Amino acid sequence: MKAKGYLAEIGATVSADFEKNRSLLSFDEYLELVFAEPRRHLRNAAQYLKDAIDSFGTSDVPHPTGTIRRFKVFDEVPGDGSVRVAGQEEVQGAFYRLLGNFVRSGAINKLIMLHGPNGSAKSSFVEALKRGLELYSHSPSGALYTFSWIFPTDKLVKGAIGFDGERQKGAVGASFAHLPAEDIEVRIGNGLHEHPIFLLPRPERLRLVQRLLGDSADVVVPSYVLEGELSQKSRRIYDALLAANGGDYLQVLRHVQVERFYVSRRYQVATCTVEPQMSVDAAYQQVTADRTQGNLPTALHSVVLFDPRGPIVSANRGLIEFADLLKRPLEAFKYLLGFSETQEVPLDQMILQVDEVLVASSNEKHLSAFKELPDFASFKGRIELVRVPYLRRWKVEKEIYDAQVNERTVGRHVAPHATSVAAMWATLTRLKKPIPDRYPADVRPLIERLTPLEKLKLYQDGEAPSRLSQQQQKELKKHLPALYEESESYPNYEGRSGASAREVKTALFNAAQSSEYDSLHPLAVLKELRGITRDKTVYEFLQQEIVDGYHDHGEFVNVVEAWYLDQVDHEVRESMGLVSDAQYRELIERYVQLVSAWVKGERVTNKLTGQQEKPDEGRMLEFESFVMSKSDDAKEFRKGLIASIGAWRVDNPDAEVDYAKIFPDVFARLSNHFYEERKRTLKRNVENTLKYLSDDRNSLSAKDQTQVRQTLDAMGSRFGYTDGSARHALVFLLRQRYP
Repeated sequence: MKAKGYLAEIGATVSADFEKNRSLLSFDEYLELVFAEPRRHLRNAAQYLKDAIDSFGTSDVPHPTGTIRRFKVFDEVPGDGSVRVAGQEEVQGAFYRLLGNFVRSGAINKLIMLHGPNGSAKSSFVEALKRGLELYSHSPSGALYTFSWIFPTDKLVKGAIGFDGERQKGAVGASFAHLPAEDIEVRIGNGLHEHPIFLLPRPERLRLVQRLLGDSADVVVPSYVLEGELSQKSRRIYDALLAANGGDYLQVLRHVQVERFYVSRRYQVATCTVEPQMSVDAAYQQVTADRTQGNLPTALHSVVLFDPRGPIVSANRGLIEFADLLKRPLEAFKYLLGFSETQEVPLDQMILQVDEVLVASSNEKHLSAFKELPDFASFKGRIELVRVPYLRRWKVEKEIYDAQVNERTVGRHVAPHATSVAAMWATLTRLKKPIPDRYPADVRPLIERLTPLEKLKLYQDGEAPSRLSQQQQKELKKHLPALYEESESYPNYEGRSGASAREVKTALFNAAQSSEYDSLHPLAVLKELRGITRDKTVYEFLQQEIVDGYHDHGEFVNVVEAWYLDQVDHEVRESMGLVSDAQYRELIERYVQLVSAWVKGERVTNKLTGQQEKPDEGRMLEFESFVMSKSDDAKEFRKGLIASIGAWRVDNPDAEVDYAKIFPDVFARLSNHFYEERKRTLKRNVENTLKYLSDDRNSLSAKDQTQVRQTLDAMGSRFGYTDGSARHALVFLLRQRYP
């Protein structure tokens, strides 16, 4: 490969992309684009952001309140280095509805305030929106345009750089937009990213919009497009050019170079984050102060030009984020009262008119204090509050840790369930005891006795406690949406307090450095979590009063440890092949066939005799003896089982029946039953495995060594264990369950 040839290929690609993307245009070329696709080029920042979100698409995801829409702009983008916003579909929906309101009203007239506890993904939420804007701006449908002023050299135009010289008044002359760089004396850029449509006089602009869009009921033309005006700098250049050319508007347009620009987080183009500070987020500087008089066109020598600058200017035509807004003194952001409603900021030399979606964030403490101030009444009508709570589904919480705590980031193997125990504990700390009085009398006892772990499982997979009868489980699940939304109207809502993902991630990274383990092991994580619960002066959520097991954060570590022990036990049994999930499924399937025939009053075929017989009552009762709750009636249990399968088939008509998903409690009881029968065999096999992993390997027979190796290989391939992480898990299992 030759360097010159390589660079030539790149150069050809860049040039082709430049032409394809229509990066530089004359004003009449730009108008052709507007004529062809008026809706795309006549939208404001709210419509643009909404279109950007829509361009990524949506998906339906399960939720405690039913299926809910998730916007894919909040998912991870391959190759972008971005992180997925786990959960928060309710927040996405609320934000999208507010954008829709802005679009329908034709104006961005409020500030959206994301509020919630520290570490609830408010910043990540906005970062995903910015990333979406950035990617969308590089697509054909997301093209954005602004303009600059171009003045050619004396060689091209007689006199004072485009203000004199021979011309035919009223004729469309050749634009200076496509002049090569060496023929341009001065180019005055546009840091405000002004809309090129502002170069049309307002009356003509109104008529053009009417012609292009007509009276379409589904299109609301933004007031920014209809009523917006050129900035102070552009207006003075425009007026000076118009005067120098004797009022010839077409000669003014020769100096306009329309250019495509792209949203950029890194370079703060059309998106910007403002950290807490003491000043107004916009200012100006004198353009002519930075140039010699000789470099500017003659007609501009006596014109004082001011160029606006600052975060508000940089974010124009896009989105601006005011991070932790309420940490500022009130006087530093009081200007937002007018800005959020009118999109105008008064400066000393001008009134700055911009078009951008305003998003702020705040934690609950600062918001509560802000509500007590007299000025809050003025802000209330100009702010839309969107709550961003902590997550309450542990598998969704786990997605956060899996994305950021992995072998690459911690530098060692991540053992199975390391992030799971952290996610479960964090989620348990956020749950509140339900209020039984809000539910019908027949359900109150079920709600009253719901433990934190049972509530956690109910939120996650709709799994009702196995101690309940099938009818009770059904009733409890029916009230799951109400249970999940129970505290939404309360100031101290569920998800406002508890362990934050940031604190738990720190615990995970600390556990990864443990010298006791050669991996990030769940046992090391549990040790770190116990350490957190000991210092109530550091973590405010530890100061909560324990109510019927809720907020008992130290005990939650034990709860999660017991759950982890069950997982290890199950995986070891599966890996040893004594009884597998496939065998459980086969047993349940046989039972279902008998029950189905019993419910319908049909006969079944005896596989040995081939005769048609009544369903074997003895076999059904034997199976029910170790899977049915003591509070269940056998007949009702059978009918409920068939009804559950029927309901599942309605929701999943094309899928194979998944008994493990429909009856998780039945699977668990089957597992426990066979565990008691094979306890001695399991213990001996666990002991052999630990010997194999120690210096006593040679004390095992060749047959035992082969069996152990098969077990370890199965633990690795099926569940992700290494020999080292398996050894620590097995020692833990042997001590706790097979002493």
